Amino acid sequence: MKSRASIKSHPIHPILISFPIAFFTGTLIFHLWGWIGNQPDLLATAYYTNIAGIVMGLIAAVPGFIDFLYTVPPKSSGKKRAAKHGIINVIMIVCFTVAFFLRTGANPNQYLLIVLEIIGIGLIGIAGWLGGTLVYRNQIGVDPRYANAGKWKEASFDSDSGEIEVASTDELKVNAMKLLRLKDKRVVLARTEKNYVAFEDRCTHKGGSLAGGSTICGIVQCPWHGSQFDTATGEVKSGPAKEPIKTYTVKEKEGKIFLVL
Repeated sequence: MKSRASIKSHPIHPILISFPIAFFTGTLIFHLWGWIGNQPDLLATAYYTNIAGIVMGLIAAVPGFIDFLYTVPPKSSGKKRAAKHGIINVIMIVCFTVAFFLRTGANPNQYLLIVLEIIGIGLIGIAGWLGGTLVYRNQIGVDPRYANAGKWKEASFDSDSGEIEVASTDELKVNAMKLLRLKDKRVVLARTEKNYVAFEDRCTHKGGSLAGGSTICGIVQCPWHGSQFDTATGEVKSGPAKEPIKTYTVKEKEGKIFLVL
């Protein structure tokens, strides 16, 4: 699924997360070094890296939250994983924010600061594990391109009923897809060797986005676990999915493609 918070197909969230990771790690290292070695300059460095980590963490959270809302497929195992990822990161930010305010006191409890920082670093590791799974297993923010697929296409519509014009007849090449966002529905428009077809953008196995998969010979394959479905009937052609996907009627009129809902 291509990231909705990206620059020329490059997701912004993964670019930014390296900054809070570096700053918070530096906070713990400089704090320990300065405290054990009784070096006030290093303790001051820990203070400023703590601030920088909080600021950059909040900035990195913005594109991450956008991707959570608009990129991660709804009602999927990836959505649950992304929610855990976000919650853990929020708790981590809270730990370092509490540590920051403790540092502003006259005689901060160094042991408590160390504990908060170690907990925060541990949470970064857990959140990073989940984030890596979202990217490398669930392919969140990944823009796959295969033969004849062309660039990622998607469009949003205010209506989710009746006949809706969604494309021109020559917009997609054979085996290419387009994600249609219709209020609370996500529908994939695809062009096969025979005609245009439309189906729900949700694998019935774990909720993966079929728009992020691939089509060939009238079959769409989910990018998460490889389930395959007939794009015309929704029938399961290969597991692990057991339930068929929902399909929709498509009409071609005067060089336009209409989705019937």
